[in-house]
Amino acid sequence: MKILVLNCGSSSLKYQLIDMETENVLAKGLCERIGIEGSRLKHQPAGKEAVIFDDYQENHSVSVKMVLDALTNPEYGVVKSMKEINAVGHRVVHGGEYFANSVIITPEVIEAIEKCCDLAPLHNPANLIGIHACEEIMPGVPQVAVFDTAFHQTMPERAYMYALPYEYYEKYKVRRYGFHGTSHRFVSEEAAKMMDRPYDQTKTITCHLGNGGSVCAVRNGKSIDTTMGFTPLEGLVMGTRAGDVDVAAVTYIMKKENLTVDEMDNILNKKSGVLGISGVSSDFRDIEEAAEHGNDRAETALDVFAYKVAKRIGAYAAAMNGVDAIVFTAGLGENSGTTRRAICDYLGFLGVHIDSYNNSLRGKALEISATDSRVRVFVIPTNEELVIARDTKELLDK
Repeated sequence: MKILVLNCGSSSLKYQLIDMETENVLAKGLCERIGIEGSRLKHQPAGKEAVIFDDYQENHSVSVKMVLDALTNPEYGVVKSMKEINAVGHRVVHGGEYFANSVIITPEVIEAIEKCCDLAPLHNPANLIGIHACEEIMPGVPQVAVFDTAFHQTMPERAYMYALPYEYYEKYKVRRYGFHGTSHRFVSEEAAKMMDRPYDQTKTITCHLGNGGSVCAVRNGKSIDTTMGFTPLEGLVMGTRAGDVDVAAVTYIMKKENLTVDEMDNILNKKSGVLGISGVSSDFRDIEEAAEHGNDRAETALDVFAYKVAKRIGAYAAAMNGVDAIVFTAGLGENSGTTRRAICDYLGFLGVHIDSYNNSLRGKALEISATDSRVRVFVIPTNEELVIARDTKELLDK
């Protein structure tokens, strides 16, 4: 079985074609600037040179057609025809309270995803565009939706309820949802394998740290709490997102600066985080370099970030009454030994000790805790596309 995995943004489309017999990626690629001048498709067949197309992509339907043409091309394609593609798995950001698992896409599922557009206005409409494009170009091919929020639907009320008038939950479903669920699920499962422990008998704290970041408490294979909330703005300090802030500080700034709601929303999501503190960049590599050259604000940004992550790890160890493993994943979590060390230096009370040599390595799944560490610490590269493909295959097999 060969499954095409699609991740549609408002002007982009990432894809992988995966052979599920071996779970090998046959080809992957990225369509950029869809509907904008300068459109580009970069197609990377496994074991071959990448091929780049600079043709204008008017919309996502055009992009999906270009992807399928590239996958079936006699020279740089990886399948002979579209008939070899058995299904399409879509990343969908928000499933609200409708979906606790991945589902085969039906008209009813599409209607529910549309109802969640208010909760994820930048993401769900783009995800729907990809679904409709595939319906148009690949009629009859099964499609599956895999939701970022689904893994966190096991959170208890005490974790997801806000202390607001209850009517706002009843009327508008204002509650904590959590995101990065596909990533948290994958790496927590992999950690259980690396510990040779049953997944449903482990307590794991997973740290998905990239430009966006979240920490998740996974007890016995289920998410019981996570740092992101109603939107991905809540929680950790991130690249450009503020994370947790006193709401009164937000209204205070709005009054002082005479800002509209949209202007303040833009500040909180696009101009805050480590970018806002450091004034240097939202890229942690740039901030680390600036800190090494004596930039105090850059150093403060890094300190704030590590402190906030460590605080959440401590809180989740308490929420689960213990922890067996801590996992670092995503761009920063997988590649920055400096960041991992800064976070773990706070965790001595848990008995966490890091092996300096292993912590300096990158690019593969490995344990970085020392032999005398009471809690095992892992670096595990995330693979959300593989989770989407596995869920798609499982649903079709049923």
